[in-house]
Amino acid sequence: PKGRELFRSQRKESEGSVDCPNLEFEYGDADGHGAELAELYSYTEEPELSHNRRCFEEDFRTQVPDRRWLQLDGAQQKAYVMRLLDGLEVVNRDKRLRVARAILYLAQGVFGDCDNEGDVLHWSRHNSFLLYQLGTFSAFLELLNMEIENSQACSSALRKPAISLADSTELRVLLSVMYLLVENIRVERDADPPEWKTCRETFRMELSFPVHAEEPFALLLFTMVTKFCSGHAPHFPMKKVLLLLWKVLLFTLGGFEALQAMKVRRREELGLPPLPEDSIQVVRGMRAASPPTYTIELVEQQQQQQQQQQKRGHRSRRPLMKQDSLDIYNERDPFKNDEGGVDEEENDDVDSGIEGELDLMERDAIIPAMPAQRLPIERVSFPKGLPWAPKVRQKDIEHFLEASRNKFIGFTLGQDTETLIGLPRPIHESVKTLKQHKYVSISDVQIKNEEELEKCPMSLGEEEVQETPCEVLYRAMLYNLPQYMIALLKILLAAAPTCKAKTDSINILADVLPEEMPITVLQSMKLGIDVNRHKEIIVKSISALLLLLLKHFKLNHIYQFEYVSQHLVFANCIPLILKFFNQNIMSYITAKNSISVLDYPHCTVCDLPELTAESLEAGDNNQFCWRNLFSCINLLRILNKLTKWKHSRTMMLVVFKSAPILKRALKVKQAMMQLYVLKLLKIQTKYLGRQWRKSNMKTMSAIYQKVRHRMNDDWAYGNDIDARPWDFQAEECTLRANIEAFNSRRYDKPQDSEFAPVDNCLQSVLGQRLELPEDFRYSYELWLEREVFSQPIRWEELLHCQ
Repeated sequence: PKGRELFRSQRKESEGSVDCPNLEFEYGDADGHGAELAELYSYTEEPELSHNRRCFEEDFRTQVPDRRWLQLDGAQQKAYVMRLLDGLEVVNRDKRLRVARAILYLAQGVFGDCDNEGDVLHWSRHNSFLLYQLGTFSAFLELLNMEIENSQACSSALRKPAISLADSTELRVLLSVMYLLVENIRVERDADPPEWKTCRETFRMELSFPVHAEEPFALLLFTMVTKFCSGHAPHFPMKKVLLLLWKVLLFTLGGFEALQAMKVRRREELGLPPLPEDSIQVVRGMRAASPPTYTIELVEQQQQQQQQQQKRGHRSRRPLMKQDSLDIYNERDPFKNDEGGVDEEENDDVDSGIEGELDLMERDAIIPAMPAQRLPIERVSFPKGLPWAPKVRQKDIEHFLEASRNKFIGFTLGQDTETLIGLPRPIHESVKTLKQHKYVSISDVQIKNEEELEKCPMSLGEEEVQETPCEVLYRAMLYNLPQYMIALLKILLAAAPTCKAKTDSINILADVLPEEMPITVLQSMKLGIDVNRHKEIIVKSISALLLLLLKHFKLNHIYQFEYVSQHLVFANCIPLILKFFNQNIMSYITAKNSISVLDYPHCTVCDLPELTAESLEAGDNNQFCWRNLFSCINLLRILNKLTKWKHSRTMMLVVFKSAPILKRALKVKQAMMQLYVLKLLKIQTKYLGRQWRKSNMKTMSAIYQKVRHRMNDDWAYGNDIDARPWDFQAEECTLRANIEAFNSRRYDKPQDSEFAPVDNCLQSVLGQRLELPEDFRYSYELWLEREVFSQPIRWEELLHCQ
């Protein structure tokens, strides 16, 4: 029975691996504008939309009778908003909340006056610009600060056995208005009037470089996250805080395309050659590969083939088993076929590799079992040539020359890469080719500059640090950065689908659970979908903001990036991400945790059909869930950033047995996701052993075709000198020392610097008047007698010292 259960579970796990369609997914900074606004609200908050409308309309009728908001001209709209903002100044908390709800209704697009979703989104943007220009964001920032410090709300929430929507009402209204302003103003449109473009830049500057406060707005949100995780404020609506934090970072620091442009500009400033290609465009042009076939599918296919052949009276030929079967059963060597069959590589088309649905040997095994009416399997051929230009580091050239000199001459010349005397002609050609593809990164230049500043602090003087939004943010985050990273990872763990509910884990459902728990099956199903969706949105926002932070800090200064990376690694980010992927990843990517009729803005302008258990189970008709695929790619990119060129962290991937987990993620036929999985497999292949590499030739072929080549990189064989295990501890410690030296030099303000100027002139030193303590006058003669006159001078010791 146990064996049958294992077989069933493996079969379930392998479902969809061959039949998974190509996913038409375009990776970007964020989802569509409407989808991003919809994710701000949980389905349990839906009744509050009409509550906001009532608050607005009751007030609006008293001020502008017999008119609608859309009928007012610009001046009248401004006058009304100014009157609303004055209402925020009242002492009465309930009145203040009603005014805040009326402002939220304006930011939500006055949907009561609109006929379709497009109009709601249009007026939401229009009103957001109007509200910002009249100072709404600053007013709400003051209210948010007050609400964060509201000790009464905190103590009330701490006393409750269960937190619900009611505990976070004020905070949710304030954060929703701020999110709508940030998101609507952040998104650019070609048709935007010039004053909106000016307004966007002003807002970006206000969020990046605070005038009145000492810290940027993002830091307030980071503080909310740590306060929530410490247990002092369990009522904070974390999903809204994290969404707002992500969008503020995206707005102030810039998205992926802005990053690429900044990188190009920075390379020009440093006098480095231009980038060999635009990585965003290369990845967008890639095509997905077919995943490796899994064991259970192979067993079934072989059984079908044997039955077919026995019916026809043919002798059953034992087919070549594919790589994954060897992973589990380790039964046979793929290069030794008892029947004298052809090796795996010989039967592959030159350009197809893993791109073809199945290789010829496998087709021989499977096609007879297919129904006759099925169309032949489409073979996708990869375009000629490799997608990436190869890169070589200075270190690689030095290693190559060191090995060549040792072999042919018998001695080395250190870091000299110019002298080639005594080396044979082919070595000269090799060095020339390596130098043609040499790539110097911005990080290399920054590390070299840092070494020079550490060596010669006096002669090089003060470093000129450019005051960018990224620099301001790092300086503000620096001293509490470890706590911020730990808090984000705690929430990510609580929101991961593989996480089992524990009594001591943090409750992230403060802004989704209703006051009265569901009593019918339908209500329970709806809440279940809402909770899952809520967790998915949290994972999406944390993965996106962590990736943004890492990418921007790396461009700003490599040691800022390394500081964040090291604290993520110390907080167990690597096993956490692997734990996240240790699930049926196809189920996660195709999850239907959405009720499209309840999504904003659809629910505001359309009559809602009656929901049934069947309609909730059916979900939407989308091929995949955009946010979940986006989250998966972000987490893979973070894992790549943490482990790249770090052998100690690569060993963590090996120790935590990441290879089978990552290989399962190759089932998802989306080129970008597959690329980052293959990168993670590539860096650890040399540690996985010869047997693993022999058994996984399809995966090795995919790595060769999709991942950038590093000339002289020994990834496929494991003879690399960097693979020595005893260097790992030292590597991490050296990195930590470099980071601390950087932070200390740039951000610590020493009181008495050891580099302060010294007066060496005898006359001026003796001429200084010193304030001596009162008791010195009485005891100095005694001190001279005891310490100076009575002590014999040992001349031989003085000579010995010299």
